[in-house]
Amino acid sequence: MPRTLAPDRSFPVSHPGSGPYALTVGADGALWCTLVHAGRIARLTPDGRLDEFPLDSDSCGPSLITAGPDGALWFTQLHTDRIGRIDTGGAVVEFPLPGLAGAFPSMITAGGDGALWFTLNQAHAIGRITTAGEVTLHPLPTPGAAPVGIAAGADGTLWFTQIGAGRIGRITTAGEVSEFPLPDPSCRPHAITTAPDGSVWFTLWATGRIGSLTPGGDLVEHALPDPACEPHGLAFGPDGALYTALETGEVLRLVRGES
Repeated sequence: MPRTLAPDRSFPVSHPGSGPYALTVGADGALWCTLVHAGRIARLTPDGRLDEFPLDSDSCGPSLITAGPDGALWFTQLHTDRIGRIDTGGAVVEFPLPGLAGAFPSMITAGGDGALWFTLNQAHAIGRITTAGEVTLHPLPTPGAAPVGIAAGADGTLWFTQIGAGRIGRITTAGEVSEFPLPDPSCRPHAITTAPDGSVWFTLWATGRIGSLTPGGDLVEHALPDPACEPHGLAFGPDGALYTALETGEVLRLVRGES
């Protein structure tokens, strides 16, 4: 019997069309949220206070947000080829990506090297930005790779999905790229996360599957009950199970090791 989550309280943003998108917890213990359609970052404190901080452009498209090693929050801007930084006091700095137009910065994560790493979906590259704002770009070897998801690995490398090429990629902090082709090039790998044992797990939304890959390159695909469910988001919960969000309107809990 499905369980129902009962809303306890809501926190309206400034406009219903603001598009609350991604959430993360900051070093200040507050929740930080991108408002993708309003060009703002929102902060929600544990006592229920909601503040919004405008960016340079209402249409910049703040997307993924993550806590950085410097105590600030870092986020991608889909439409302006920039990476943003906001400190816990609300001060914003935006860093242009050099020589790019229409690169579509997508997801971002903190790496083990003290920098932030992000995917450039339409530039077919992986980017690195230091906390001082120095940017390095790493073009991918496969044409049309269109990377989306990115996650820090247990071995200090970064793992990412190539939604356009049907591959999983791995990049070291020195910029060395390895690619792992998936059996179906049209499977559309999207989100990716890492497990404590060093394996990586990812969604294949075009085939209704979850994939896993060991650091040595051993690949397994796990079919979900509905092949048309379109799994997107993916994360390990505190109970050790893997959770995935489905386009069909469900969140599935998956216990590793079960078929």
